[in-house]
Amino acid sequence: MRLLLVEDDDHVAAALSAILARHGFTVTHARNGEEALQAVLPAAHGERPSYGVILLDLGLPDQDGYQVCGRIRKLTTTPVIMVTARADVRSRIHGLNLGADDYVVKPYDTGELLARIHAVSRRSAAGDEQTGSGEDSTLRLGSVTIELPTRRVSVDGDAVPLTRKEFDLLALLAQRPGVVFRREQIISEVWRTNWEGTGRTLEVHVASLRSKLRMPALIETVRGVGYRLVAPTA
Repeated sequence: MRLLLVEDDDHVAAALSAILARHGFTVTHARNGEEALQAVLPAAHGERPSYGVILLDLGLPDQDGYQVCGRIRKLTTTPVIMVTARADVRSRIHGLNLGADDYVVKPYDTGELLARIHAVSRRSAAGDEQTGSGEDSTLRLGSVTIELPTRRVSVDGDAVPLTRKEFDLLALLAQRPGVVFRREQIISEVWRTNWEGTGRTLEVHVASLRSKLRMPALIETVRGVGYRLVAPTA
């Protein structure tokens, strides 16, 4: 897999690139936001490489990493993993709202980072297969419309942009409204892993969905068990 690493610290980038290379990744290093944006610009003649995943450090010298993420998302659907020391939930939700697919907090374990890279790439591939499968299925839950083949979501006719995992999470819950999904089941089906560290990411994605859809009560937390979707009445 070809991976774009956006990191301004050359020493950190060199060490991480070496680790990633040992695990089969071909790494392109961008030192700032502008280099990152140039790397993902659509090629006029198909000469630029495509990337399976983008690792985006938020502490960039030329522009805010959140801004870079938003601009990258307008150029490509490639999964983006934010890497930052900002651990608070608001920062995570902000990143997800801008289009990030996952969020890794420094200092991180290399095994954790690799697991997240593989997870987002698997979900990206699975999403592409589903989009191209020709399935004709639309879920309507009150004012919420979920188009499974095109992976589009709207509320009262207004489109709501979601990341891949946000869509996968919503679609999973929406296919069985009122049914409680255990946390372990959600993590297994959406993240394709049973790794315990994904639990916090699940909470952040739920919070992000509630915020984007402007329906805090749509996804109900069942304490000690998991989550269920409460279908709106109108």
